[in-house]
Amino acid sequence: MTGAADDRREPGSGRDRAAAKPIEAMATPEPDRRITAPDGVRIAVFRSGDGPPIVLVHGATADHTTWRTSGPVLAARHTLHAVDRRGRGASGDGDPGRPYAIEREFDDLAAVVDAVATESGAPVDVVGHSYGGRIGLGAALRTGNLRRLVSYEGAPPAGDGRGYQDADAGTVRRVEELVARGDRDEALATFMRDIVGMPEADLAAFRADPIWPRRAAAIDTTIRELHAETSRAGSLDELGAVRQPVLQILGGASTEPFAAATRALAARLRNGRVVTIEGARHAAHHTHAPEFVAAVEAFLDGPDVAD
Repeated sequence: MTGAADDRREPGSGRDRAAAKPIEAMATPEPDRRITAPDGVRIAVFRSGDGPPIVLVHGATADHTTWRTSGPVLAARHTLHAVDRRGRGASGDGDPGRPYAIEREFDDLAAVVDAVATESGAPVDVVGHSYGGRIGLGAALRTGNLRRLVSYEGAPPAGDGRGYQDADAGTVRRVEELVARGDRDEALATFMRDIVGMPEADLAAFRADPIWPRRAAAIDTTIRELHAETSRAGSLDELGAVRQPVLQILGGASTEPFAAATRALAARLRNGRVVTIEGARHAAHHTHAPEFVAAVEAFLDGPDVAD
């Protein structure tokens, strides 16, 4: 099995180590280990739970704490390895003189998957939300140690490939302008409202959540991801070539661009399926955690499908 170096290990490995760690520790700021990516960036990994391993990958604006609702439920039957993607939380970032590229994130996740697979002695599963699902697809093309992938509304944009900015070509520019003025709060609100499609009532509740300042502080990394989502490496043509089994989860009340992207990717995947969670939008891992976890576990526990 290939992979990058593991810079920080606790004594012991496997189920014994996972069982000794409380689930609540997922939200602590200090990671259990850091995996070195091919370009030298150190990726923080937070471990919890007990059972077959799952690597969790957060989406735009977030960090590993996005799994604070559904993660403890999954951790009852699985050992979770929740990452902070590069530039977020306890992870490092790339050379500021080198432009951001989505391919580096594919490499990051492949390195984490390889390290976990080496430790567990078998290929591992990945669950990714939004942009994290996109990263999971890219990593699946880079390592044979990824067994199955769950991508929750992480499909590349369909149609003209311009991204989830819908008809308003100025959305990303407005977010950038707000960040330049130092108004990260409104920049994040604009992203959630105009790109994610979050209703005003939900946005107001999110703004009142203690996690909001942490999300607003990461909006700079979201901007670069909005630009990267239209790259060739992150396109339907490239990521539709994944051969591992892929479950796409779609919120039944999500905006049409997410549904269109999910359908377009499903049409390309060799071994893909789609589950819709009725009434959910882009945050079912919070709002519909039991349904979300049930869909993930049914897929991961299901029979293998021959090529």
